[in-house]
Amino acid sequence: MFPASERGTKDIGWLKSNFFFSFSDYYDPLKSAFGTLFAFNDDFVQSGKGFGIHPHMNMEIISIMLQGSMNHKDTMGYSNIVHEDWVQIMSAGSGLRHEEYNVGEGDVNFLQIWILPKLQNINPRYQFRYFPKEKRKNRLQTIISGEEGQEHCWINQNTKMSLGLFEVGRRMDYNFSPANKCLFVFSIRGRINISGITLPERDAIGIWKTESINITGIDDCEFLIIETPVNQK
Repeated sequence: MFPASERGTKDIGWLKSNFFFSFSDYYDPLKSAFGTLFAFNDDFVQSGKGFGIHPHMNMEIISIMLQGSMNHKDTMGYSNIVHEDWVQIMSAGSGLRHEEYNVGEGDVNFLQIWILPKLQNINPRYQFRYFPKEKRKNRLQTIISGEEGQEHCWINQNTKMSLGLFEVGRRMDYNFSPANKCLFVFSIRGRINISGITLPERDAIGIWKTESINITGIDDCEFLIIETPVNQK
C-alpha cells in the first residue's frame, strides 16, 4: 500500500506537491520507484504561478489534468493550453526544454507522472488529447499506451494507463499479462475496493505476481490504473 498520509510533501506557497516516490527535495531510499514508474506527483499550483523554462532528457512525462487550466510551451514549437480532463505527454528523448503555468483563475491540480523510457535518445515529441468523463462512466478509458492510436496518447514504453469513473457498486475485472508487468492503482476520488482491499481517496496500491484483479466502487469514485513494465527493457 501507498497511503496518502505517508507521501512526501513540498510546500513553497504557490506550489504544493505530494510525492509517492523520491523527488525534488524529498528522498526515501525505500521509495525510489515502482517498476518503471519513476515519479507520481499530486501537484497543486496557484493561479498565475508555474514552472519556468527547464530541461528534460530520456524520460516519459505525463500530465493528467484534474482541475484548472495550464499552458505548455516548449522548444519544439508547441504552445497550447490544457484543461480539466486533458492529458499531455512529453517523450523527452535526446532533450527538450519547456515551461508550464497556471493560466486560470483557480488552482490547478494535476498528476505529474514520470515513466522510464524503453529507448534512449529518441527524437523528442509532444502530444495532448481530451478525455471527457462520459467516455469512462462505469468503464475504463485508455489514456496512455505504448502503441500509436487515435483514441489515446502514446509514449516510448510498454505502459498502459486507464481512467475509470465508477458508480457505487460497479464491479469490473482487470486482466493483464504478469510477465515483466506490475500495476499501480491510484484513487483520485472516493473509495474503491481492489480484490478485497479498500483503497481510500488519494491512496495507491502496487500489485504484481498476478494476472487479474477486480475493482468495485465503494463510493462514486474516480481512479487511475498504471500497467507498466517491472524492468526498463
